[in-house]
Amino acid sequence: MLGRTLVLFTSLTMLFLLLGFVVGLYFGDPLLFMLLGLVLAGIMNFVGYEWSDKFVLWSTHTKLIGPRDNPQLYSIVQKVAEEAHIPMPRVGIVDSPQANAFATGKGPQKAIVVATTGILRVLTPAELEAVIGHEISHVTHRDVLVSSIAATLAGAISYIGQIVIFSSFFGGFGGTSSGRRGGGGQQNSSYIILAILAAILIPIAAMLIQLGISRSRETSADEAGARLTEKPQELVNALRKISTTAKAKQWNQRNAPSPATSPLWIVNPLKGSSVAGLFSTHPPLEKRIKAIQKVGLELGVIVV
Repeated sequence: MLGRTLVLFTSLTMLFLLLGFVVGLYFGDPLLFMLLGLVLAGIMNFVGYEWSDKFVLWSTHTKLIGPRDNPQLYSIVQKVAEEAHIPMPRVGIVDSPQANAFATGKGPQKAIVVATTGILRVLTPAELEAVIGHEISHVTHRDVLVSSIAATLAGAISYIGQIVIFSSFFGGFGGTSSGRRGGGGQQNSSYIILAILAAILIPIAAMLIQLGISRSRETSADEAGARLTEKPQELVNALRKISTTAKAKQWNQRNAPSPATSPLWIVNPLKGSSVAGLFSTHPPLEKRIKAIQKVGLELGVIVV
């Protein structure tokens, strides 16, 4: 898993450098633009690492709660955290009929586990514990940090691509290149076309790599969560309930998750939307169940 993630991160970085190189070709200094791109990515990664959890809580309209606000959820999170040997995470609730949950935070010392009001109504206590085990596993594996860095890199690539496309259409990406490069109009046009193609295709590739990171981490959290709580059957039951009922239309316009935060949830919260139809943020349910069934055999439990 670590090796695959490193390969995916390396691929993201190479795409970032490639986009900077292509843009730099036009302006006559590709190495400078590659360096500027890396500096920008570093700044965005720092910002994402320091404040990504606050952004997620704000964008999902999460309300942090104490033990008196929802004793059952709070006690389950506390129990699973103790089993995982991590400090008690903060607990939050999102007011939504969709059954779902996610975790955020920098790591085990500053974790936040969030559940929707819908999941508290749909799942049994044992199934909810299995779901919390999945989320706590994300915390112990530092998946939130991995996802934040991946999202930042992919977002930076997409942002630069949008600037290139916007500039090319409105004249900001042309005009004086012949003076800078000493070439003619045909050469100028070729670099513009190359830059536009790169600005369109490279962000798409970056998004696919980001989603690949998300899908691989979900399967790992399923397996680790089942081992942690020793409730593989309950986790399968919960995933079936959540996956078959989760629809994008269950969110109102005020608290609907953004595509950027959708990989954090235990199932894709935007199922059925046009955005979710383009790219899958989670593995197929059947694949996740098979992985959990293997864990069940390790624990001496037959999972159906």
